Amino acid sequence: MPGRVIRPAALTLAACLLVFALQALRIPILELTELKTYDLRVQARGALVPSPAVVLAVVDERSLAAEGRWPWPRERLAALVDALSRDGARVIAFDVAFPEPESPAADGALAAAIGRSRGKVVLGYFLHRRAESAGAPLDAAEIERRVRRVGGSRWPVVRTREPDLARTPLLDAYAPQPNLDALTAAAASSGFIGMASDADGVLRRAPLAVRVGDELLAPLPLVAAWEFLGRPTPALSLGPDGVERVQLGERVIPTDGHGQLLVDYLGPPGTLPAVSAADVLRGAVPPGTFAGKLVLVGATAVGIHDLRTSPFSPVHAGAEINATLAENVLSSRFLSRPDGWILLDFLAAAALAVLVAVGGSRARALGGVALLGALCAGWVLLAGWLFVRHGIWVSVVYPLLAAALVHTVLAAHRYLGEARERRRIRATFGQYVAPEVVDAVLADPGRLRLGGEEKVLTVLFSDLEGFTAQCERLPPREMVEILGTYYGRMTERIFAQGGTLKEYVGDELMAFFGAPLEQDDHAARACAAALAMGERRRALNAEFAAAGRPALQARTGINTGPMLVGNLGSTYRFAYGVLGDQVNLGSRLESLNREYGTEILVGEGTAVAAGPAFLFREVDLVRVKGKAQAVRVHELLARAGDALPAGRREALAAYAAGLAAYRARRWDEALARFEEAVGSWPDDGPSRAMAGRCRAVLRSPPGAEWDGAFEQSAAALRETG
Repeated sequence: MPGRVIRPAALTLAACLLVFALQALRIPILELTELKTYDLRVQARGALVPSPAVVLAVVDERSLAAEGRWPWPRERLAALVDALSRDGARVIAFDVAFPEPESPAADGALAAAIGRSRGKVVLGYFLHRRAESAGAPLDAAEIERRVRRVGGSRWPVVRTREPDLARTPLLDAYAPQPNLDALTAAAASSGFIGMASDADGVLRRAPLAVRVGDELLAPLPLVAAWEFLGRPTPALSLGPDGVERVQLGERVIPTDGHGQLLVDYLGPPGTLPAVSAADVLRGAVPPGTFAGKLVLVGATAVGIHDLRTSPFSPVHAGAEINATLAENVLSSRFLSRPDGWILLDFLAAAALAVLVAVGGSRARALGGVALLGALCAGWVLLAGWLFVRHGIWVSVVYPLLAAALVHTVLAAHRYLGEARERRRIRATFGQYVAPEVVDAVLADPGRLRLGGEEKVLTVLFSDLEGFTAQCERLPPREMVEILGTYYGRMTERIFAQGGTLKEYVGDELMAFFGAPLEQDDHAARACAAALAMGERRRALNAEFAAAGRPALQARTGINTGPMLVGNLGSTYRFAYGVLGDQVNLGSRLESLNREYGTEILVGEGTAVAAGPAFLFREVDLVRVKGKAQAVRVHELLARAGDALPAGRREALAAYAAGLAAYRARRWDEALARFEEAVGSWPDDGPSRAMAGRCRAVLRSPPGAEWDGAFEQSAAALRETG
């Protein structure tokens, strides 16, 4: 039972479904690859001009050299707050936590500076992600107390369509580590600091809401921006699938379902304006540097700051990343993945897959690869354009994976199909032609499609004369052996000339030349094959004579003309062959050999097409069975230049003269010339046949309508083997 054929459309669908499954499963290696393409897009976009609203006051190497090692005494930080306040800072955000007391005086000095600052001061605090990091297990009351101490960090307005907050997919923390009560009370607000990196260590997202128990806490950059904007109404909208909307007044901040905002890095480290804290303390900063600004205070000196990896650098200060987030909010410059991005990625993957499948099915192998490359490059460019111009992150990996997978699957399907077709062609077509012809056909299997095309070709029929009668005296096995040996030797000669074996029917052989391999000299090849077959048969007869087997005689007909060639079978059976009137004429020529006592007769088209490379003799003008128009029939004698037996050339000349006289109704003269030819070459069958015809017309002359053509009788068409 033949195997089920899998259609390309089904393979395309299967490949798409596999890619969709991989995307739904979030395979780590694919997710990581997509993240790396995100980084490349960030880098390709280059550095952006930051908003003037945000500036950093950093504890850098110069600050440490001038003021001593970190952490600094809190009196010095109080002085820093006073200096920033005097210069007009609107918000002072500390990317520094103060959970432990230093001394009453120091703590009091910093609290006093925070309290008298004309700018709003926002303190940072840490979150314990797990109980282990808190040092000791905390009871519910302690956790609740800590949450109250960071009350300025809580989201005041939370709208939810999910009554049970615990079921909403948000990021969770165990408990906050609040600052000293005195500092918290003096500050305007607080926000947590500390962000989690992706699996590859690169920080790309920052949470805008973290759940601790029944409360949702906000990060330092968001709280600082909220204070800077004058405390517009904040709102956090939740649904069953997580965060649906984040707002500061009219400002909408795009996040994922976990409430994470993509950090829109403005460039490599140092892109945001930064002033050394030492210069601020010494008054070495031009007046107004911080006027009306959101100032983020943090450490950037090597060895003391929170080191992070960003798409731009493996060493990016956490303080600068927090300042970048605040700048993103204030400038409303955001990166986002569209709502329903998974569906969008699915559609993009499906579209690329279909384009590859449709285009690839109409292209050759290299064309398919070029199409795949063009489509993939086009999607990469489109994804890059959406990112650079509109800040939209669409997947690159999954659509490219779908396109590549479909191309690979269809290429494999095509390769296996072609291999299967090659095996079929070689197994079946190899019986008809020489191996080199099979190789040529395999280079273009399309020529074997069901149906055919009209071409000028040459057909050859060869039949064993009297073989049926001879076989009656032989055992069946020996008859089969004789016929098998004969066919083998004859087929070798056909293949040697690049011919195509059509079939063996009884003791008849049929072949044609000029297809499937193009041959401009197909007529000459057929003639050369016929002569070689005669030579090989005579050599075989010598072998048979030594074995006591009968000699074989054959009649061959060759004709050249337009005929239909191709796979003339059906979807169930391959049958490569030829059809047409010119094919039938070749068969008639084979049977005409009986009338003239010849071995090889060819049509006019063959004699003309084969050219002067062969020696032909025009035998007669014949009106074959089923044809109203007479055709000229020639005898193939030898290759041009081959030596002829003594008397043969004289006989040929006499025959030509006799044929001319015969057609001119000079039958006495014609008879004399034909008898002269027989005298020169007693075995010349055409001369004997035409002499007999002259005697017949002399006894009973034809009418005026006679055109010199011989009418092939039905009897001449009967099998005489």
